[in-house]
Amino acid sequence: MEIFTADALVLEVRDLSDADRLVTFLVRDGGKKTGVARGARRKHSRYAGRFLPLSKLTLTWAEKPGKDLVRISTAETQRSSHRIQEDLEGILVAAYLADQANVFVQENEPGDLYFRLLDTTVEGLLEGVPLDLGARYFEAWALRLAGIFPPPQECPGCGQDLAAGAVLPAHEEMLLCPECGGEDPAALSVSPEVVAFFDGALMRKLEELAQDPPHPKVLRQAEEICVRIRRSFLQQELRSYRVLQQTRRQLGEL
Repeated sequence: MEIFTADALVLEVRDLSDADRLVTFLVRDGGKKTGVARGARRKHSRYAGRFLPLSKLTLTWAEKPGKDLVRISTAETQRSSHRIQEDLEGILVAAYLADQANVFVQENEPGDLYFRLLDTTVEGLLEGVPLDLGARYFEAWALRLAGIFPPPQECPGCGQDLAAGAVLPAHEEMLLCPECGGEDPAALSVSPEVVAFFDGALMRKLEELAQDPPHPKVLRQAEEICVRIRRSFLQQELRSYRVLQQTRRQLGEL
């Protein structure tokens, strides 16, 4: 048995029994891990309030060779995500960010880049970056780190510069120029402002981007593009995003 201590970001928490919880967490060097926190559901547990999704903890855990689950022994809070999740929108966005990291990072594989992305995004949200901007920043970079959606500078079909606008054909994972992708009636037209967001704005730090944020219409189209590309790649929709969309529709009908 080996003992490890490291900074960790909480991704998911599930009840295991009347007393225990399963905690999925992300660490820099070890990627994603799932561990058992004994007694975490008890009323006076030493873990009370610590395993909130997106919270940053110092965790100590034990691993046995050949075992998928680790055993968590201590958890100290470095940075709580409580302030992000003070309302329904914050709860849903936090679940959405954590869900993406959970999907794209593999068990026990290096997760440094995703750890840094999630860590800085959460830090930005806690410092006042709007939830919408933080979510768009994270989802675009999550795709980029996975090698799915590189900066859209030139059309992969003909080499034409995309600064003047582009299209996203149905079931594609890249932007094309209107000439190469315009024959698809289901193609999504992408404005120059959205191309600029993906190509240049994302290279800025999130806090800097928040000082001169893109127009809400740019963020909405950026979201649609990322969602389409991710769905095409995964061949399914994230449950957290379905819940987010359903809640948006319900609130819009009130």
